[in-house]
Amino acid sequence: MFSRRDVGTHALAAGFAFASGNKAFALAKDISWQKLPTVPFKGKQDDISFVSKDIGWYGNGEGKLYHTTDGGMSWAKVWDQPGTFIRALGFIDEKIGFLGNVGTDYYPGVTDKHPLYRTDDSGKTWSAVNAPDISVVAGVCGIDILPVHKIFQGEVHTDHIIHAAGRVGGPAAIMRSEDSGKTWTVQDMSKQAGMILDVKFLDAQTGFICASTNSDMEKAEALIMRTTDGGKSWTPVYTSGRKLENCWKMSWPSARVGYATVQSYDEAPTNTKRVVVKTTDGGKTWVEMPLVTAPAIQQFGIGFVDENHGWVGCKAGGYETQDGGKNWSPVAFGRAVNKIRIIKNRVFAIGVDVHRLDL
Repeated sequence: MFSRRDVGTHALAAGFAFASGNKAFALAKDISWQKLPTVPFKGKQDDISFVSKDIGWYGNGEGKLYHTTDGGMSWAKVWDQPGTFIRALGFIDEKIGFLGNVGTDYYPGVTDKHPLYRTDDSGKTWSAVNAPDISVVAGVCGIDILPVHKIFQGEVHTDHIIHAAGRVGGPAAIMRSEDSGKTWTVQDMSKQAGMILDVKFLDAQTGFICASTNSDMEKAEALIMRTTDGGKSWTPVYTSGRKLENCWKMSWPSARVGYATVQSYDEAPTNTKRVVVKTTDGGKTWVEMPLVTAPAIQQFGIGFVDENHGWVGCKAGGYETQDGGKNWSPVAFGRAVNKIRIIKNRVFAIGVDVHRLDL
């Protein structure tokens, strides 16, 4: 275990103003992101998951999983499996969780071909999740856990609908469980998308995937697809119309408002436009909103604490908005933030390092 109580802070006075009608509103707030004490890693770390403000886990591409019980102020390594690339994490409670492995033939050094694992002891041991046609699933990039309440014999019980989807570089597939991970079905999505980078369900029937139109990035356009029948059918609701793009991650602060990052691999010096996409009608339609005008900006994670206040992680740093994406300001919460998790009034951002913000 390693711990450091005198964690350094990154302070940023994020102040700006915008006009609405004849009134000018000033939005300014001093925020302090803490860089948490974690084991140094050579590159981007992909996911972090919390079941309370204090209890959580994060993993990296070397197959190492870390656990905290004090909000990230100290971490203990609880699992180490070389050859597994921990790409996605999702926990139901303090004991039960799921781990997505990116799979082989994409990143060097990854030898584990199994896409999804389950733990029942807080991450100390993991067992492979099996399902009919699981060979279709090359790897997992996103896990979504949706609590659902059911009445059984006059009592309310909570179950969980779980989705695990992937992967970067393709092929595209989705795993679904309607009984908290006891049984699973697999859906081959290779005819609908080239790759899947994220998945989110708002209820048992309505869900979305961040994707691309092609597994070949030279041909790929950013894509968001929507289902209203629990994944039986999917409809495109956003396509960027530009090659060398995909839709990377999404955030839903409400059932009405959602955001997603559009990642560009176009290295042309004239390619300076970076956008996020936003919906205000529950995902039926999406509009592009400018993030920044600059070359070589690569977007990753996105997270909103409410409909207006959120962050985007990029390769070299991040951006914050407090007005629903109309304006963005640089924020110091580390490089290559791939996932932003919000639980109550605490925000965790994982990339090269792990940062925390207490609102």
